[in-house]
Amino acid sequence: MAAEIVVLGVFNADTTYRAARQPAMGETIMGESFALRPGGKGSNQAVAAARAGGRVAMLSRLGEDAFADLALSTWRNEGIEPHAPRMPGGQTGAAYVFVEAGTGDNAIIVCPGAAATLSAADVEGWAEVIGGARVFVTQLEQPVEAAMRALQIARRAGVRTILNPAPAADLPEGMLALCDVVTPNATEAGALTGQPVETRAEAERAAAALCARGAGAAILTLGAAGALVHDGREATPVPGMSAGPVVETTGAGDAFNGGLAVALAEGHTLAEAARFATAVAALSVTGAGTVPAMPRRSDIDALLARG
Repeated sequence: MAAEIVVLGVFNADTTYRAARQPAMGETIMGESFALRPGGKGSNQAVAAARAGGRVAMLSRLGEDAFADLALSTWRNEGIEPHAPRMPGGQTGAAYVFVEAGTGDNAIIVCPGAAATLSAADVEGWAEVIGGARVFVTQLEQPVEAAMRALQIARRAGVRTILNPAPAADLPEGMLALCDVVTPNATEAGALTGQPVETRAEAERAAAALCARGAGAAILTLGAAGALVHDGREATPVPGMSAGPVVETTGAGDAFNGGLAVALAEGHTLAEAARFATAVAALSVTGAGTVPAMPRRSDIDALLARG
């Protein structure tokens, strides 16, 4: 069966270091733990969507190394259809992830490797895969030109489009107009609109500004406070949820976007989809890592049933 959710993005091997604090420049400190796990925003979102019940295809590029093997085995185990040619002599993406032990907060450095060479021409080769989906999702870890072309192909085919503008970057003219939904966090919304996003009123103004620039809708993710949905006419708050003690927040945004894609593919309204996505994100922060912490559909449904 054709994938109903197609994700264009990056796979990274996440090297995760947990410590009480980050070292200062020139300083060495002892950490509490280290882990090597699959990551990358696009891959994380694909896994989140697959575990939430979606049929998912992943579009990317890998190197010729052990990290590529990790990517392919991860997608195979999750039932994700891969479209990710290997770059001869290239390196697969990797990321440094620092996790503050006391809070679970994180700081990340991403090196996308072979996926940094993705081009609009590469995306043209996946036009049939993109056009056969219900929902298309992309981010900004791969070149923006590739994301832009994929959004154009999806829009032309009548596929619903989601842009997660992370990491924050300047967007080309007309890119937001290709997005049915744009999903920044508060920091990214502030960078895109040039205004602070610290209060509910500021979040509403930022979301409205993104819609005014062409996005069909804006959903701002607000951490523990939940999310704010703006459909271009009015704003609707989506309360946060708690699924247990917070262990790590690294994959919360990716969990949200993967869950959102599934709910929209299933025909839910924006507000309903944002609530479903909020539940996925709430569950994800109760586990360590990104892929290992992505919840299964049964757990998502159980959390939603508790209200």
